[in-house]
Amino acid sequence: MKFISLSCTMPSMISMDYIEVAVTLPVNQTYVYGLPKKFRADAFPGMRVLVSFGRRRITGYILEGKKESGPYQTKDVLDLLDDHPLFPESDIAFFKWVAAYYIYPLGDTIKAAMPAGLSCMDVSCAFVTVKGAQALDTGDLPHEEARVLGLAAEKDGVSLKSLYRRDPAGAAVLRRLEKKDFLQVTAVLQKETAGIKTEKFISLPERTPSRQIRMSAKRQKILSIVRDAGELSLTSLKRHVPTAPNLIKPLAEAGWVNVVSRRVFRDPFGDPVTPDTPPELTDEQAAVVKEIQDRADAFAPCLLVGVTGSGKTEVYMRLVVDAVAKGRGAIVLVPEIALISQTERRFRARFGDKIAVIHSMLSQGERLDQWRKISLGKVNIVIGARSAVFAPIRKIGIIIVDEEHDYSYKQESGLRYNARDLAVVRAKMHNCPVVLGSATPSVQSCRNVAAEKFFKLELTRRVNSQALPDITLVDMKKYQGTWGTDSIITPELGRGIRACLEKGNQALIFLNRRGFSTFPVCASCGKTLGCPHCDVTMTLHKGADHYKCHLCGHIFTSDIRCPDCGTGKIRNLGFGTEKIEAMLKTLFPDARVARMDQDSTARKGSTLAILRQIRNRTVDIIVGTQMLAKGHDFPAITLVGVICADLSLSLPDFRASERTFQLLAQVAGRAGRGEEPGQVIMQTFNPDHFTIKAAQNQDYLEFFNQETPFRKALMYPPFSRMIQLKISGKNADKTKDHARLAADILERFNTLEPKAQILGPIEAAIQKISARYRWQILLKGASSGNLSRMVSAMVRDPAIQKVSSVSIAVDVDPYSML
Repeated sequence: MKFISLSCTMPSMISMDYIEVAVTLPVNQTYVYGLPKKFRADAFPGMRVLVSFGRRRITGYILEGKKESGPYQTKDVLDLLDDHPLFPESDIAFFKWVAAYYIYPLGDTIKAAMPAGLSCMDVSCAFVTVKGAQALDTGDLPHEEARVLGLAAEKDGVSLKSLYRRDPAGAAVLRRLEKKDFLQVTAVLQKETAGIKTEKFISLPERTPSRQIRMSAKRQKILSIVRDAGELSLTSLKRHVPTAPNLIKPLAEAGWVNVVSRRVFRDPFGDPVTPDTPPELTDEQAAVVKEIQDRADAFAPCLLVGVTGSGKTEVYMRLVVDAVAKGRGAIVLVPEIALISQTERRFRARFGDKIAVIHSMLSQGERLDQWRKISLGKVNIVIGARSAVFAPIRKIGIIIVDEEHDYSYKQESGLRYNARDLAVVRAKMHNCPVVLGSATPSVQSCRNVAAEKFFKLELTRRVNSQALPDITLVDMKKYQGTWGTDSIITPELGRGIRACLEKGNQALIFLNRRGFSTFPVCASCGKTLGCPHCDVTMTLHKGADHYKCHLCGHIFTSDIRCPDCGTGKIRNLGFGTEKIEAMLKTLFPDARVARMDQDSTARKGSTLAILRQIRNRTVDIIVGTQMLAKGHDFPAITLVGVICADLSLSLPDFRASERTFQLLAQVAGRAGRGEEPGQVIMQTFNPDHFTIKAAQNQDYLEFFNQETPFRKALMYPPFSRMIQLKISGKNADKTKDHARLAADILERFNTLEPKAQILGPIEAAIQKISARYRWQILLKGASSGNLSRMVSAMVRDPAIQKVSSVSIAVDVDPYSML
């Protein structure tokens, strides 16, 4: 697959003999390769190349040209994989900063930023020999050898990685089969899995062909449709004539139609939208827009605090209009994929097809096409989740981070970056404003305002002049031990839902826990039904009729007996969104109830379908998790019910209070955004907790002023910098020993004053996930540079590198302490 070079500003061509390449391997350096003359006219920074690395062929990214190879003998590039750079040359400095800050290999950093499926590399595969096939046919092999040979024979060869994943004991068996000449292991070049889409287009020739063929009614219809359209795609033609693909071929062979194949962009958008007319700004909105526009030609980090429903999105669109008018681009980050649909619709109504979207729910091909449109300069407005911060816009005029407080911006695997923080860094490199918007800003951003690193602007009123919803706290302690549903859906909440439905409005019921039963226990021995691979209980999903681990995905059938005593029947205690949905259907049989959580939106398009139901008012009660808690604008929702407000307060995490406050204040803001006033009923066991009180008052400053003294006293961010080391391995003793070794090495490198605090090693809060034992080390200090120096030296230490069975993941500025 190659990228087609279209009209856009091109970077400087590499005319030198050598190039610096970042390879997609976990190595902490770049390499110099020779560039053969046949590639020099077409090679640019930002392109992929195929290079040899040891005995393997892998993908690398061109960083720059080199006049000399240095002291080492170089290998030549094997192939140039693109006709156009995947990212602008100006982004190389950004990628280098990201790799250094997050202590992550540069090549893998670039790979993480790119659309998935673009890497080529040699993969070791096992193939069954003729002798092995004969032995398999005889059926005389030992069971384990027959199993491994069978896996290799299934698809005419199997990668060793896939083989070991399916059969952990297969390594020793494979070596035995190799010695018997039953298997042959060889390297196979694995091609990229994301491809460019082509489409056939049909048109009529200038002259009527002399060759005559039988013209059926359908063939005549095709010629008539093409004549009226001038040219149209085969896909469009099939809507009129479903059998068109079979009918076109003889018409083309006889010269009655012309057929050409062109590369096209896949369309990831939903329903068409009606163009809108920009509304008149309120005085507050106009003042905010002007203040940011006045700083448009320089780096200007702004915290925009706007109450829910204050019109922040309209402010964003006006700022994007201004950036585009100046010939620059814009990136708009949204935390939840469910929110992207709403934001994308509003931007499409204003900007038409001038936008691109990037998020993980796109197919590999769709995401590749969106990336190509951006890199080729066809669009310069990008809307997306956290990965959109890497969008290849050459000249950025503004970056907007909506709901900047949301921890969905933090990537929790691989390159553990925070998109909000990278947005600020990238804006500084492009010398443009960055706007961090929220009704419940993060403690970190509030602290940056107090330290005068950011400037703050506020929207204090809703655009429709509606008051913020009234919030009522219900103390759930008085319903403990009650029979029926009252201990979960209290009478106060039940009456509120009934009143809402009688007025013809919609109700949103919030619980940030999915599934039906979250605490299954044995009725005989009292043991909980736990995951065999993780230190967590299983969750019953009644619709799917199974118990599932939410960490590793392990499944038990719903009729399982207790694994501990072998006889006991499982009692399903606890509750999640699925159980709340069932309760509401029983309590309100005439109401239309829908559920929106990770389970109900697993299939592609299901999120859009549920949001469309809410928008079209074909549902009355919506049960949802945090997917519905922020950013959504549904005017008919007048009641928000929170099942358990303090669910996340007890988590072993110093940000637990912050997350709880933000989630509660955000979900409360979904109520009363239309003409009807809103009401929130918040059920809690801790009505006097300052976090709950601040959420009830919807006052972020009240929360900030009470939370920061605790953070400062314990030297937690934003009053310190942190790096968390996550050590994991399949052997409990080896993992513990490796964690202690890492801590000892860190102590050796902890020489600069003031010294960093090294907390641990200690077992993680969840001690085992996916059959891997977990330990943690936490480093705290005033200087991020000192922490980075210590950790970088530790991970490169020979004593650490020689232990391959235990992994150490580095999490800079961690968000999850679990």
